[in-house]
Amino acid sequence: MTVVPMSEVLLLDGSTDQDASVLGGKAWGIELMRSLGVPVPPAFVLHTGVCKAYHAGGRVLPGAVSEALPAAMAELERTTGRRFGHEERPLLVSVRSGAPISMPGMMDTILNLGINDRVERALVRHTGDATFAADTRWRFSDQFRSTVGVTPPDDPWEQLSAAIVAVLDSWTGRRAIDYRRERGIPDDIGTAVTVQAMVFGNLDDRSGTGVLFTRDPLRGAVEPFGEWLPKGQGEDVVSGRANARPLDQLAVDLPDVHRELMVHATMLERHRREVQDIEFTVESGRLWLLQSRAAKRSPEAAIRHSVQLQQEGVITAHEALDRIRPDDVQWLLSRRLDVAAANSAVALAGGKQACPGVAVGRVVTDVDDAMERADAGEDVVLARPTTDPDDVAAMSTAVAVLTELGGATSHAAVVCRELGVPCVVGCGEGTVTTLAGQTVTVDATAGVAYAGRLPIVQVTESEDPDLLKLRDWARAENADSEETTLLTLLRRRHEATP
Repeated sequence: MTVVPMSEVLLLDGSTDQDASVLGGKAWGIELMRSLGVPVPPAFVLHTGVCKAYHAGGRVLPGAVSEALPAAMAELERTTGRRFGHEERPLLVSVRSGAPISMPGMMDTILNLGINDRVERALVRHTGDATFAADTRWRFSDQFRSTVGVTPPDDPWEQLSAAIVAVLDSWTGRRAIDYRRERGIPDDIGTAVTVQAMVFGNLDDRSGTGVLFTRDPLRGAVEPFGEWLPKGQGEDVVSGRANARPLDQLAVDLPDVHRELMVHATMLERHRREVQDIEFTVESGRLWLLQSRAAKRSPEAAIRHSVQLQQEGVITAHEALDRIRPDDVQWLLSRRLDVAAANSAVALAGGKQACPGVAVGRVVTDVDDAMERADAGEDVVLARPTTDPDDVAAMSTAVAVLTELGGATSHAAVVCRELGVPCVVGCGEGTVTTLAGQTVTVDATAGVAYAGRLPIVQVTESEDPDLLKLRDWARAENADSEETTLLTLLRRRHEATP
């Protein structure tokens, strides 16, 4: 195991031999990819024990961490050939949270850290592109102010210390606490803090950023799915404010990069034995993978993928059943819009399918109002220009979510797939928020919101071949049981699991 002086900080070089409970999910994914030879920017991590010690010690960063940071940063400098806080080939870093259990968008991230007036001028000299340097500086300053709450100091080391503290503080932020409470995630597991060398998707015309799912997370097709944004950084895609392109466009823009990405994606899925959600950046035609984790998917996709992986010999039938929740099956059986009614209905808005399903409710645009109405028993369709982590509590109480901006890998899409909430994104500016107060039927499977309350029809297990396979496997495991339906067998199975 490679450890810089004082073990609170670990270099992610593929040999730490630590699991996600120590490294956090994000750093553990980086460590895995490094061990497999995947191109990943070098990084180090303040493990989850630092977070626990920080909060137990009255929100004071342990002195051992400050002592270890220079040696850890020196290793990033050695690997990249760049220097943190210096004008000669400057090194910029990202500072990201990463809990052992995925909490997408709940805690803080700062990109492009280490830039100041001198470093900005150095970027202009080295790239010949003043626009790129100014854009990078603006992104950092804007993110730092919104996360830390103050203007960035000039000293990169002070920036780094403040960013680390902000990430640690975000573990006890209201939105993170609410998220854990709703999902039964323990408060005492802590978050890691990953510091990683920046690569720049906003550098030139052969640069960009994207998200790849190794299989479709919406409907469960076996084909890869994702989005690609030329000359952008990851936050542009996640925020939904940028108009990302289908991943197939990467094969047109940079075919060699696309081929390499697919090779790594297939290898990671087979190694992890699960569908992967991969964040990547291309810098001047060179591919870098930033993160790989188990994909958040719609209930339908979870069912389809589990059956596919069993049929491909990747997992067993027992493991496939382990991956299916009774709620997934219930969702699939009860979410179909009557075709005749839809054909005669008035379509109010349409966009991209982000999480399939059908729901009926009153459109509400204010998150506090949405939560109050939902708490009172009203079915609420939350409509926003775009969503951010502060909206998650309202999203979790809504029967459906609509956004005017964003793509299928934006914040709204990713969170709604995890929640199993029907979601349509990218409906167009000034579309869904103007529907406030109206009752609508959201058919997120088709990407349409209809006026009024339309009938929803039931589906039976026998109509779906994947549910039939799962039912056969469940019956084979329970040969003595008199129960015959998949839903009942799964409920019994989950009740028996500690």
